[in-house]
Amino acid sequence: MEPIRAAVIGVGYLGRFHAEKYAALEGAELVGVADLDEGRAAGVAAACRTRAFRDYTELLGQVSAVSVAVPTTQHFAVVQDCLNHGLDVLVEKPLAASLAEADALVELARERGRILQVGHLERFNPAVEELTRHVTRPQFIESHRMAFFKERGTDVDVVRDLMIHDLDLVLSLVRGRVTEVRAAGVSVLTDTVDLANARLEFDTGCTANLTASRVSFKSMRKFRLFQPHAYLAVDFEARELTYVEKTGKGGGPVPGVELDLKCFPPADPLLKEIEAFLQAVGHREEPRVSGEAGRDALALALEINAVMRRAQVE
Repeated sequence: MEPIRAAVIGVGYLGRFHAEKYAALEGAELVGVADLDEGRAAGVAAACRTRAFRDYTELLGQVSAVSVAVPTTQHFAVVQDCLNHGLDVLVEKPLAASLAEADALVELARERGRILQVGHLERFNPAVEELTRHVTRPQFIESHRMAFFKERGTDVDVVRDLMIHDLDLVLSLVRGRVTEVRAAGVSVLTDTVDLANARLEFDTGCTANLTASRVSFKSMRKFRLFQPHAYLAVDFEARELTYVEKTGKGGGPVPGVELDLKCFPPADPLLKEIEAFLQAVGHREEPRVSGEAGRDALALALEINAVMRRAQVE
C-alpha cells in the first residue's frame, strides 16, 4: 500500500509530537505542517523534513489524512473544513468546544464517509489494553488523575482537560447509561475549575468515582476497577497492572485468591494511536476511539460541569 499523505494542523506542544510520529512512520508521508505561528511551523517542518504553512487550507488538496491539534475552540471550524474536503481526521481531545459542535462533526463525518478519530490517548496505553481484556461486569471504578500546574490546556476546565481521559475509559468499559451525576469543583489558579470530583451511577449498577486536579504537588494517574470476584488496578506512571481474582485456588497472599502483577516496558501510546488511525484510514474501518466515543465523553464532561455550576448557585 502506498504511504498515506498526511499533514498536521497546529504544531504546538502536542502537534509537534504528531508531526514527529508521522515523519517516522513508513506508512505515512508527512506532506506538511501548518500553524499560525510561522516560526513555530518552520521549526517543526525543518525538524521533520517537510514543508511549513501558515494557512492550513493550502494543505487540504494535497493530503488525504490530517491530525488536528489546534486549541479546542478552533476544533469545529478546522475539522469541518477537513471533512468537507474529503479528509480523514484525527483530532485531539476534547472533540469540540460544545456538544452541538461535536454532534455536527460526527454527523458530517458519517455523511462524507470519512474517518473521525478522537485523541483519547489512554486507550493505547498497554496497561489499559491488558485491563480491557479482563473486564467483565464492572461494579465500582475509582480514578485519580493529579498533575502539576501548567499553562498549557487551561483554555478548558480540568474536567475537559484531564478527567475526560478517565470518562472515556469508564464509558468504554461500563457500556451502560449514566443515570445520575454528582460533582463538585474548585477554581484555584485559573478562571475555570482546576480540581473536580464526580460520582457517576449507571443503569448497569456500576458506580464510578473520579477525581482530577491540575494544581497538585504530586503527580498521580491511577485507575481501579472492581467486578464480581476480581479487582484490577492500573498505575499509569509505574506502567503496572495489578489483577486480583478469586479462583478458589492459587498460592497468593490470601487463600483462594490469585494475584498477578504485570509491568510493561516504556511505550509510545501516541505512536500507537497514529498507527491505528492510519490503519483505519487505509482499511476504511471504524477507529478504536470514534467520533461518537469522543462525543459521548464530551457530553458527560459537560454534564459534570453543569452539575457543578448548579451546586455553586444553590
